[in-house]
Amino acid sequence: MTYASGDRASGPTRRTALAGLVAGTGAALAAGCTPSDARPANAPTPSPTATGTAPAGGPTPGVMTLFKDPAYNFSGLLALGASGQGSAEVGEVLTAVNSINKAGLSAQTYVETFRKLGDRLMEAPEGAEPDEQTTRLRALRAAQYYAQALFFVLGSDDPGSEERLYKAGRGAWDKFCGLCDPAAVKANVPYEKTPLPVWFFRPDESTARRPTVILTNGSDGQNVDMWTYGVQAALERGWNALVYEGPGQGQLLFVDRVVFTPTWEKVVTPLVDWLVARPDVDPERIALTGLSMGGDLAPRAAAFESRIAALVAMPGCVAPWLGFPSEMREILQPNKEETNNIWNKEVVPELPADAAATLKKRFEPFSVQAMLGAREGKMFTDFYTPAKRVEALTIKNVVGRIKAPTLVLDYDFEQFYPGQPRELFDNLTSPKEYVKLTAATGAQLHCSPMAPQQHCEVVFDWLDQTLSVR
Repeated sequence: MTYASGDRASGPTRRTALAGLVAGTGAALAAGCTPSDARPANAPTPSPTATGTAPAGGPTPGVMTLFKDPAYNFSGLLALGASGQGSAEVGEVLTAVNSINKAGLSAQTYVETFRKLGDRLMEAPEGAEPDEQTTRLRALRAAQYYAQALFFVLGSDDPGSEERLYKAGRGAWDKFCGLCDPAAVKANVPYEKTPLPVWFFRPDESTARRPTVILTNGSDGQNVDMWTYGVQAALERGWNALVYEGPGQGQLLFVDRVVFTPTWEKVVTPLVDWLVARPDVDPERIALTGLSMGGDLAPRAAAFESRIAALVAMPGCVAPWLGFPSEMREILQPNKEETNNIWNKEVVPELPADAAATLKKRFEPFSVQAMLGAREGKMFTDFYTPAKRVEALTIKNVVGRIKAPTLVLDYDFEQFYPGQPRELFDNLTSPKEYVKLTAATGAQLHCSPMAPQQHCEVVFDWLDQTLSVR
């Protein structure tokens, strides 16, 4: 639905198109981006419908079907894939999936099932006194299950429990970190008016200078995802790893009410300052990775922070706003009043409940008003402000400034940022490499949800070689 200024589609047409789009592409909106059902060049043709696979041409070709709804299915796949890194358990995830499907899939059943699973793991197992290792691993899995519940809580019967649910997951994560050997160093790094919580993981307590990776999350991930997509792999290879929550993420969003910033270098630079002051960090071998929308944030930071020695975008992203469906982007007009009139009078009244919930989720990291309203079950009224904040995240004009060697990942059937990894790669002027993870090994879809171990192997093999760690 494209229209020129002065020739906009009528209200009913716009409402119908947007409502239909939202209702039909839950996975895309749940991730804040638009899907692409087109098969990548040279990708294998999806198999016909079969037990355990999505139908050919569907939103997740060749992927195990846990839930019929693609948004829930993608989230469930992330949990299932995390089992290989210890941050979930196959049996626990599949048992939860069966329970949810039996009860009837909904935000309420999903949130309630995974929250209860997290609660159970944070308690001592019945009839046993767990040792520290058991307690540590149960806390890690609990953090995963709380994160699963947190993602859909705004669509549940108790959206106001969002902050409490975040804190439950944070408590599980902190417990896990404190029981690691050695325990993760927990600190607060100064950043503007609100410090950044950080967790620094080391293979041991010696002061030997080691390569260090800063792990950047996306727009809706939690700390446990950084364990799955980097911390454990780093430790196994003799690296340090730094996990942090920035603006629009974790504590800064849910508790401190600080939204995303387009100037991510102002977030990463104090982290680098903190690292180089440590005797166990090699200041010449500091790498930066960005997962999901972090594939936009990390390159932005590397464009201005010269101490980053290697960069990985997972996947590459140059403009998160272009990932949103075009019908949504066309709501945004040059004038704030006109934009919000379209939103409130023509769009919001026609949105089904599930679509409204996904939109609340997608916009809360960019608007405190949207977040607080969503917790009361209300739709935000100011579309213009958060939309402009998303739009401001484009890095097209600064990619050429990046000097660090860069690895750009892409995925078969990348459903959220299709084409953007290649665009980032093509515009880089630094030493660079492009790698596509494929369906041939089960590593397809955004961030390879079924294959995080493969994902980490590709990333750390490249980092080891680039920074001459071996």
